[in-house]
Amino acid sequence: MSDSDEGGTVVRIVAPFGRDADSIAAVLAGAGLRTGIAPSLEVLAEQLDDCTGLVVVTQEAVARGSEVLLQALQQPTWSDIPFILLRSARSYRRSTREPLLPGSINVVEMDRPLGSVSLLSAVQGALRARGKQFVVRDQVAALADGRAALARSESELRLIADAMPVLIAFVDRALCFRFANKAYESWFELATGEVIGRHVREVIGETVWQQRRPAMEAALAGREAMFEIVWPHRVYGRRDCEVRYSPRRNGEGRIDGFHVFVTDITAAKLALASSQQHAHALEAMVAERTRELEAQMAAREASDAALRQSQKMEAIGQLTGGIAHDFNNMLTGILSALDIVRLRLDMGRVDDLERFLDTATASAQRAAALTQRLLAFSRRQSLDARPVELNTLLVSVQHLLHSTLGEAVRIRAEPSPLPLHATLDANQFESALLNLAINARDAMPDGGDLTLRASSVSVREGQYTAVPAGDYALVEVADTGAGMAPEVVERAFEPFFTTKPIGKGTGLGMSMVYGFMQQSGGHIAIQSNVGEGTTVLLFIPLSEAVVEDAPAPSQPIRRGAGQSILVVEDDEQVRMLVTVVLEDLGYHAQVVGDADAAIPILTSAQSIDLLVTDVGLPGLNGRQLAEIARQSRPALPILFMTGYAEKAQERAAFLDEGMAMIAKPFLLDEFSMAVRTAMPGGA
Repeated sequence: MSDSDEGGTVVRIVAPFGRDADSIAAVLAGAGLRTGIAPSLEVLAEQLDDCTGLVVVTQEAVARGSEVLLQALQQPTWSDIPFILLRSARSYRRSTREPLLPGSINVVEMDRPLGSVSLLSAVQGALRARGKQFVVRDQVAALADGRAALARSESELRLIADAMPVLIAFVDRALCFRFANKAYESWFELATGEVIGRHVREVIGETVWQQRRPAMEAALAGREAMFEIVWPHRVYGRRDCEVRYSPRRNGEGRIDGFHVFVTDITAAKLALASSQQHAHALEAMVAERTRELEAQMAAREASDAALRQSQKMEAIGQLTGGIAHDFNNMLTGILSALDIVRLRLDMGRVDDLERFLDTATASAQRAAALTQRLLAFSRRQSLDARPVELNTLLVSVQHLLHSTLGEAVRIRAEPSPLPLHATLDANQFESALLNLAINARDAMPDGGDLTLRASSVSVREGQYTAVPAGDYALVEVADTGAGMAPEVVERAFEPFFTTKPIGKGTGLGMSMVYGFMQQSGGHIAIQSNVGEGTTVLLFIPLSEAVVEDAPAPSQPIRRGAGQSILVVEDDEQVRMLVTVVLEDLGYHAQVVGDADAAIPILTSAQSIDLLVTDVGLPGLNGRQLAEIARQSRPALPILFMTGYAEKAQERAAFLDEGMAMIAKPFLLDEFSMAVRTAMPGGA
């Protein structure tokens, strides 16, 4: 093992005579100690180092002189190598003992002969003392290193603090500066050395001291203080500062002062003011632009309103022109036929009058059909919506189409494999299909295929224009005709718009289908390309299946037996005709022109078997009159007559128990049957 492996653990032995050195080394090695034998003091002087823990030297080795040893023992302040001097037995005979080693050497003298136990005990004690010297050396070195590190840290802290453009200081509880960075020189025109040790009042002045004193006292009480001040700069004038007092606690947790941090925030303040100015300017620009946009939007809205008004007037002109054209034709047929009948009667001729009366009746029925189409387009017709199964309707209408379209059109119905239940006016639905089929026939002058297809579909959002997402029954009417251009498809639902020659169509068929679908809660779409045919898609809301009661067996129609009927009708001619019909049928009719005249009769004790009232009365309408009548006569049957009434569009929602409805214009036999059916017991 090398002598330099561990400091202060090697025992150096100098015993130049005989086997003394080997004997001593053997004793010490037996105790586990490390040894090193030097033949002389000169050699020992060369071996003395930090590994040396003890020197055992005999009297014979130092008898030759110890000057060389003194020169080698130039030790650091912490080191004092112990020596054990083994005196020879001859020294006992001397009366006085002279020191063999200089007094500056740490030496313990022991007389020989010496037992191994005593020698070993002395050596171990000296090694322990030598070990404590190394502990002291290490502690001194650590302390020196700590002081050096602290000095470097303080130097770096001072360097950093002095380099920062911030006032940094520490003030003790006596309000005296204990630290201040170099910034104090430029801010206060005082050298750092002139600040440290002085009271705050002397540095910042009496006025500022009185202003800052409450914040400083708060910091000494343990509360952080932060505030902004205006601190004029001697060169630049304006200077805004942020001041912070941060309390400091010592090792015992008590406040021993506070740190001072003062930051120049002038640039930030100026930037904030500039950004606020820019923001205000931007807000003004935005407001100005907003006003311009609002003016543009107002002008555009006015332009759009004018355009809509123009389009509305154009549509009204087209609508009134179409109505006038068709109604004039029909009125010509009615008036001319009636004039011929009157002329023949004046001449006393009654032969062949039926032909002219039939002509007048046919023209009147065409006028009624035209009115019905207008109401369908405007979604104001009265619907008798009932639960239906669409596959059944599709198959039933197929037979009607065969007789209407002719042999050149091949009709194919494709019902859905599953039942499709909906709530519709079956008659109006069949009429809609008939209109679509007639349009398809006209688009196939040389014949073609017409397919009626029913299915259930789930429409996705945006899949079809103007068709909301949801589950529908879909009825498709597809033909193989000429198809339509996109601009024709866009106008297909406009009233009186038609591509047919003059006299071949009114232009109300598609608009009637559109109005019927809208009024029924459904939707309609067209898919068509020129030369590729047209498919009209009817999206009908699905409903739950309803089991309908079996129809009651038909009852024979009987004449009246003098039952009392109150008729409320504001049109004088209709009142006259209704009165004549009722009296001819054997009823007693009492006729008034409005609800105000009818209420006293209804609230009286007079017997009334049936109330027949127009829906569209002046003042109180017919439905309101019925409610008043039911208050005093809960079981009174009521028959409504309607030419147009917005609240009577959906019969199921309009009618209560014991109420019925007939649409104007009606034939007199239809009216008489409605009266008989509405009477108690169908009489």
